[in-house]
Amino acid sequence: MTGRKDSVPADRRRRRSGIVAAIVVAGLIFAGCGSSGSASAGKSANTVVFAEGPGASPNYIFPYMGCAYFSVSNINQFQQLMYRPVYWFGLGASTAIQYKLSLADKPVFSNGNKTIVIPLKGWKFSDGTTVNAQSVMFFLNMYKADPASFCGYNKGYGIPDQLASATGSNNTVTLNFSSSVNPNWILYNYLSELTAMPQAWDKTSTSAANGSGQCSSGAWGAAATDTACKAVEKFLDTESGKTSTYTGKLWQVVDGPWKLSSFDALGNATFVPNTTYSGPQKAQVAKVRLNAYTSTSSEENDLYSGNLTIGYVDPAQLPGPAPSPGTVGPQISALKGKYNLVTGSPWSFNYAPFNFATSDPKSAELHQLYIRQALQESVNQTAIIRAVDKGYGWPTCSPIPPNSPSSITAPVPCAYQYSATAAKALLTDHGWAVQGGVQTCVRPGTAANECGAGIAAGSQLSFDMIWANGTPSLDQTLTAEISAWKNIGIVFSHSEKSFNQVVSECNGGTFQLCMWGAGWIYAPDYYPSGETLFTPSGSFNPGSYSDPHMTSLIGATTSGTADLTAYGNYAAQQLPVLYEPNPTTTGEIDVSLKGVLPQNPLQNFMPEYYYY
Repeated sequence: MTGRKDSVPADRRRRRSGIVAAIVVAGLIFAGCGSSGSASAGKSANTVVFAEGPGASPNYIFPYMGCAYFSVSNINQFQQLMYRPVYWFGLGASTAIQYKLSLADKPVFSNGNKTIVIPLKGWKFSDGTTVNAQSVMFFLNMYKADPASFCGYNKGYGIPDQLASATGSNNTVTLNFSSSVNPNWILYNYLSELTAMPQAWDKTSTSAANGSGQCSSGAWGAAATDTACKAVEKFLDTESGKTSTYTGKLWQVVDGPWKLSSFDALGNATFVPNTTYSGPQKAQVAKVRLNAYTSTSSEENDLYSGNLTIGYVDPAQLPGPAPSPGTVGPQISALKGKYNLVTGSPWSFNYAPFNFATSDPKSAELHQLYIRQALQESVNQTAIIRAVDKGYGWPTCSPIPPNSPSSITAPVPCAYQYSATAAKALLTDHGWAVQGGVQTCVRPGTAANECGAGIAAGSQLSFDMIWANGTPSLDQTLTAEISAWKNIGIVFSHSEKSFNQVVSECNGGTFQLCMWGAGWIYAPDYYPSGETLFTPSGSFNPGSYSDPHMTSLIGATTSGTADLTAYGNYAAQQLPVLYEPNPTTTGEIDVSLKGVLPQNPLQNFMPEYYYY
């Protein structure tokens, strides 16, 4: 999720079994939109200075990467300035695909949505070679050869596992799937991952000839191609692990609007325009500099000193709240007239998993929807966002991100509204009574007015929760929730551990609720489907949630043609997780910078639109 500056450090994303579990992002990413002409006189040599999240400097340049490097700081803020994906998503406040910015025209679906043709536009790499079908087959062949080394891989789904064949000729790539696929799903979750790679990388040593590695030219799925691609991948991975190589000849072959001109061990980076960029939006400033920080306080010092073009502030410092989600409130007086305060809408949802594993001692209680409903109805998300996040956040009611386009889902309303009275009545109506301050089962059984299957007389609604430490706003949020639950007789003990410990314990530990403080961002797999979260084989299902109807609804969105409406409504009603307030960042941008739109929900960084 897009998160608070005072939260878990920086814009790293955690994957488990190839799935993104995004953590809070300290930095704020702005897309641009504006004149494509040159910058105004006297400003053309100016530099845009962007604040990296604290401790989140880029440290991997090769776009085929494992989970240790699958981060906003490596992808959105760094690699994609130089190396473009085949299809570009997001511009300004939009999450939609942008064909004019993509390396290929709109894909053509046929054969009952089992065949996809990708027509490349024939743009150029900076060394003069063409971004053609072979450039895309380079990535596809490597993906087939070693899928587990790419963090976008989701076993059994999409590319490469559902791909029966892939061929490339001139500027056309043809993909044949073993079964019908949902066009939105395959476009937004799998074609979105493809990056065209230059022949200059198809080698196994720095001195070898371009293309000599034979990964890009081999037949998809052939044993010889797999062997060749693994050797090329090993070389490129080794080179990418050495930041000293980043300004060398190998990585200077780009197809994006920028080239890297300097990079140091701390993660400070400077980009200059790629003068041969084929795309419609050329760079309009002389340089873009990314400043590395080890703490939020050092970033704020630079902001207050006017040394940053784009930075961020803790909402706690703001003099007043945002009037509504996605809007800004009053500016800090010292920054008035110098910076514009901005925020946006996240392409994410925030949640805390319940533990449904039968080995958990409270599994029977959590399997009762009415108990989960009582917990959800006790959470006053609006009040928490107002008090803790100064209004900079969105209530969460389902896994569907706020402001999702109508092309993929109808609006999904909240199934449950905040009401402590209604929450307590639910428990009373199902055979619970407060004894010694704790809701206690006094009517065991499976009738409609009894506690439910597996719940014995005298069982109490006392639970354990773990969450990530070091985030004051997260502490405040969950402390408020625990207090609200106590008021209706549900008692929580809790422990706070490091982010990594919490993520580890959320995957198989003993807990009733866990919260790493970040939720889930849908990027770079942009389609907010739920196969990874809420199916029994889901790659990131820490609560072991399983519901055959949910699995069926999700299947209809991936292999069928259904949109996300039915799935979203069912997930809202069934509460597979506890939905939590979803904070957004509060950014500051120099008033003199032009061509800027509000924060992009996908966290794209597109400085080629900026000018003075």
